[in-house]
Amino acid sequence: MNIHKITRYLLMLCAFTFLTLTAKGQDGEPLRLAVAGVSHGHLWEVISRLDRGDFKIVGVAEKDDYLREHNGLRDKLDPNLFYADLGEMLDKTHPEAVIVYEPIHDHLRVVEACAPRGIHVMVEKPLAVNNEHATRMASLAREKNILLLTNYETTWYNTNHEAFRLIDSGAIGKIDRINVYDGHQGPFEINCGKEFTDWLTDPVLNGGGAVIDFGCYGANLATRLMKDEKPLSVYAVLRQNKPNLYPKVDDDATIIVEYPSATVQIMGSWCWPMGRKDMHIYGDKGYIYQDTPKEMRIYTNGKERQEIAPSLNAPYNDSFYFLKAAVRKEIDVPPTDLSSLENNLMVVRILDAAIQSAKSKAVIQLF
Repeated sequence: MNIHKITRYLLMLCAFTFLTLTAKGQDGEPLRLAVAGVSHGHLWEVISRLDRGDFKIVGVAEKDDYLREHNGLRDKLDPNLFYADLGEMLDKTHPEAVIVYEPIHDHLRVVEACAPRGIHVMVEKPLAVNNEHATRMASLAREKNILLLTNYETTWYNTNHEAFRLIDSGAIGKIDRINVYDGHQGPFEINCGKEFTDWLTDPVLNGGGAVIDFGCYGANLATRLMKDEKPLSVYAVLRQNKPNLYPKVDDDATIIVEYPSATVQIMGSWCWPMGRKDMHIYGDKGYIYQDTPKEMRIYTNGKERQEIAPSLNAPYNDSFYFLKAAVRKEIDVPPTDLSSLENNLMVVRILDAAIQSAKSKAVIQLF
């Protein structure tokens, strides 16, 4: 067999493997899924997957009359599936799970409606606007035995999971510093919709500005990377570099989280000249630079190498595959998982402490 035939065979094998793994996320009856709210800019994640077959939208609840009539789902679904009242929608459509595209402040309201009905919930990051809301949500979820998951874009990055694998194998030794960078030019600058920015830039409805919107990514990843270690303290500086655009909230956040064995610096911003979601992890034997969802640099044994991270297998490569598999009990969601309630309670605790620290200009002790 010559080299060309071998290459063709390998390409066909890779394609077959990919299609097989993708199909696993679609096995069985579609998940009966409802949507709470349509104002979040990430609603496109649902729209882009409508024809895939792994879930079926059975209802959409939106309290705003205009948004209920004007949104990206409206011309793709039966108009009778749209409701003004969340409770009525849940009672009439009987979803297995609800995905939430409401302001962060309304996550609690959705869980208060879903938990007593035994309906699982997946919210967009972060879990809640503050500790009080997060604690109440967790109590309801545990009492009623529902899943309460949090979705982050970075959860589905191949490079993050390859970094976890390398670190767990001891490739870079003991972690002593993590720097996480998440941000872009700003919600207005990248032309987010008004229905989104109306609450994204509101200190009550969103809980804060860049500290909430982008600080949550670093807190989520750090909580996973530090495993059983609890953060000792948090110190944060929140800035308003563009008060004319964002007069009510911060647009740049620096959060320093001290652990017993490491320092984590979380940088979230609406002021950068480009969008980025990357992370630098330093150990006593090497480092990992997670540069993009697929590309990373690894330094071990005195040499740096560039790698393309292996693709994730379904259902761990997509939030909707993951939700379906978790709801159907095909997979477990351990406390260490990036989507887990336990991880995201800690995320909210770190963000809450960051906001307190910035206001008081003091270090906030956690544990």
